[in-house]
Amino acid sequence: MSGLLTPLQIAPVTLTGRFVRLEPLTRGHLDALDKVAYAPSIWSWMPKTLTDRASLEAWVDEALATQNAGTALPFATVLREGDLVVGSTRYLNISARDGRMEIGGTWIAPQHQRSVVNTEAKLLMLTHAFENLGATRIEFKTHSKNEKSRRAIERIGGVFEGTHRKHMLHRDGTRRDSVWYSILDDEWALVKVHLLGMLDGNRVATETAGPAA
Repeated sequence: MSGLLTPLQIAPVTLTGRFVRLEPLTRGHLDALDKVAYAPSIWSWMPKTLTDRASLEAWVDEALATQNAGTALPFATVLREGDLVVGSTRYLNISARDGRMEIGGTWIAPQHQRSVVNTEAKLLMLTHAFENLGATRIEFKTHSKNEKSRRAIERIGGVFEGTHRKHMLHRDGTRRDSVWYSILDDEWALVKVHLLGMLDGNRVATETAGPAA
């Protein structure tokens, strides 16, 4: 399937699976995120880090600003059992003309990593992107040294495409090499079968910080 994304199509939407619900991120999620957002291990490989309520509020406001600009669509990641907010993820770098977007900015509270959360969240986002929005290409990127994130992307079907050297300024002041992966629309059918099999067999992709933006 292929097509062009439009501002109407990329409007906020709730995506619901068996285990996870992705809700459009709002400031109403701040209190729930405040309970899970500050473990240092979450942010080891991310460009920024959250350490307190002020940094969390700034992070949410920045995410919502990109949504208003039409370049991103952030979600709160909710574990349906217990209705617990356990992290966040987003579509970003949306290019409506090209039918392209990235899945990234993903973080999950440590106690819910190595579980169904990441796998089903990616399944929900990929399904919506390819089958409802008509995307032709979904991208992922992460720090070149983040082996756990790289393996997680590969396990869900991402195809390695190369390295952008000194691509981003890391939060510690170093220059980060970013590695890029993608899934294309004509690969999606097989990737979807693979992801459904992972969930059915309780074989989940694991990660620490997730694909970083």
